[in-house]
Amino acid sequence: MAVTSQQLSSSLATLIETLRERLGAAQVLTGDDVASRQVDWLSRASCRAAAIVRPGTPEQVAEVLALCHQARQPIVTHGGLTGLVHGAEAAPDELALSLERLAAIEEIDPVAGTITVQAGAPLQKVQEAAREVGMQFALDLGARGSCSIGGNIATNAGGNRVIRYGMMRQQVLGLEAVLADGQVISAMSPMLKNNAGYDLKQLFIGSEGTLGVVTRAVLKLQPALGDTRTALVACPDFTSMTSLLTHLRDSLGGSLAAFEAMWQNHFALITEQERHQPPLDADAPYYALVESLANDEDHHRQQFEAALEASVEQGWVVDAVIAQSESQRDKLWAIRDDIEGLVEALSPIMAFDVSLPIGEMQDYVAEVQARLEARWPQMRLAVFGHLGDGNLHLSVGVGSDDPDTRHEVEGCLYEPLARVKGSISAEHGIGLEKRDWLSISRSPEELALMATLKRTLDPHGLLNRHKVVPWTAPQT
Repeated sequence: MAVTSQQLSSSLATLIETLRERLGAAQVLTGDDVASRQVDWLSRASCRAAAIVRPGTPEQVAEVLALCHQARQPIVTHGGLTGLVHGAEAAPDELALSLERLAAIEEIDPVAGTITVQAGAPLQKVQEAAREVGMQFALDLGARGSCSIGGNIATNAGGNRVIRYGMMRQQVLGLEAVLADGQVISAMSPMLKNNAGYDLKQLFIGSEGTLGVVTRAVLKLQPALGDTRTALVACPDFTSMTSLLTHLRDSLGGSLAAFEAMWQNHFALITEQERHQPPLDADAPYYALVESLANDEDHHRQQFEAALEASVEQGWVVDAVIAQSESQRDKLWAIRDDIEGLVEALSPIMAFDVSLPIGEMQDYVAEVQARLEARWPQMRLAVFGHLGDGNLHLSVGVGSDDPDTRHEVEGCLYEPLARVKGSISAEHGIGLEKRDWLSISRSPEELALMATLKRTLDPHGLLNRHKVVPWTAPQT
């Protein structure tokens, strides 16, 4: 429901008018223009902020934050709004700061292998800009057309190629961020090697907008690789799948770019809906989508096929299909990436993103399934993930997602992680959804230090308040 002008406090109404004067009336949205926006991809929750403020330059971002700081006005940063943990939710007494107009590609340096962009630039736009100069930006994920670079940085996004190129953190050479009081911290060094004191950019990468608002970044580019080899394979057991991963790492070396695991429950659920033509029978316990990138087409093809043939001979693979075209590759990836199919089959769906040691995954999934079945015998569970970097995505349907039910389901998935020192969030962040479970993955000392950083950089608790860590005011 849209917030009406009669419901606003006089101070907030005055601030909104001031922002209209500074930025232009069209850049401060209210009413139905706010309510029509969805702030969480999975829940499709509508924005409830008093207004959405859309600065057009980094300098205007600083001006907006300075005005909000002066008025003690809480503010929530909006990027591409593809998050899954309610990190972009704003209360009716908060403002949303959208970076959608900060979408410029400022500079590309193919020699240095860098690209300088504004935080609102969509990931796909950055990828395309890199391709135009014969390079690639290595981060890739399904929401590439909508997610923004600032959001990728704020959540330390992972995606499909972490096994080769690392998380978003590894792609950031420098960045610019605005603190809660409007002060600009410019750490825009393009240098790969820079040990001049504290690496301040790391404060903002993965902080989900709670310590500052990222406005610009210098990103690392990689050489473009012209040949892609993709295969979907079926494995007879979990040990075979992990043996396959080890074998491909050894035989393909640095060219292995993706190793995406699918439990049979995911593969069967997605293909049984007739959304996809199953390229393999759906009765194997595990499937893996593997992809390799290189330049020498002939050598790479022979190397890739030889690695798979050896896997079959070892018994690690019982069936396989190799993509022979870009279209076939897209169809294989569509089975892995069909989140909408999961939503349709499991609605109301609850989605989870965890990480844990690879050797613990089989037992962990079995324990989660047993816990869920004991409470909800008709429940459905689908599991897939980036096996090579220890990240699993679990989708659960139990017939309801009311708060009490959701809390019970969360306990079934998060509590077993404590035993194996796993993480409740591999790449989606904490937001509001996982905040109260954070102690499973962080020690009391770590949580205390997080709270100290928050109070130091945002002493009035204005930036993404209540997200990641509970807010406690500084002691006077």
